[in-house]
Amino acid sequence: MFDGFRVFLLLVSDGTISYPVACVIYAKAFFDLQLEFAETVAGLAAMPIACAVLAYTNLYARFGLGRDFDPQHPIWRDYLAGLHETNDHREWTYRFYLTRPHAAPPPGQVATFGCFGYARLTDDRIRLHFDNVETGGRSPLSRECQTRRIADLTALFAHVRRTEGEFVTVVGASWLYNIEAYRRLFPTSYLATAQVAPQRFQYMPLWGQFVNRRGEIKEDMAREFRRRLAHQSNVDSLDGCFPFQVLRLKAPVLTFYEWYRV
Repeated sequence: MFDGFRVFLLLVSDGTISYPVACVIYAKAFFDLQLEFAETVAGLAAMPIACAVLAYTNLYARFGLGRDFDPQHPIWRDYLAGLHETNDHREWTYRFYLTRPHAAPPPGQVATFGCFGYARLTDDRIRLHFDNVETGGRSPLSRECQTRRIADLTALFAHVRRTEGEFVTVVGASWLYNIEAYRRLFPTSYLATAQVAPQRFQYMPLWGQFVNRRGEIKEDMAREFRRRLAHQSNVDSLDGCFPFQVLRLKAPVLTFYEWYRV
């Protein structure tokens, strides 16, 4: 039984731009944590475990099924069939995950520059994405990598200016905006727009706080999560189980052109 992690880079091409995608094989403990959450929610809400796993975990996306969260997706139904047939939900879930492809760019991805990329949401809105493509074991958000991350963002917005123009809104959504190592890379006026985005239970911008850059579980974060989860008596305050909330931000693209001087 594989219970560790692997990280490697794949070169993905959309026909016009090739870019590296960090492919992390997440540790089993990451899935165990999500299943524990889903099982608790199912008990509190008196809902079937199949519904809880779909609505309150990131498993659908981690299986490479996209973000439609279609309960009738044939691969999802295969997963649920196995889930119903086993007494060990955790073992089955991880074995199923290991059979699925693990590298895919975010939907709508246009281009990446180092650890940052962007996707087009609409004709006048783009979304920033962060992925660790650092090698050599360094933290991509360490002080020693700060200059490199700013260079990534500078190159990204220079590209955006050439290809998207000046009438674009930039949006972001991640737990990472809670930490100074990430915040220091961005314009202060952009950071000032941050608002909590509740109930993001199906998305990695929330669950990503529990794993490190190698796909291992962060034991201290998981322990705090479980402590809070154990005190839940209803489903009205489930966001409070998570040490960090997803923050949603937006600003005109001109803010970034000025900040990075492109």
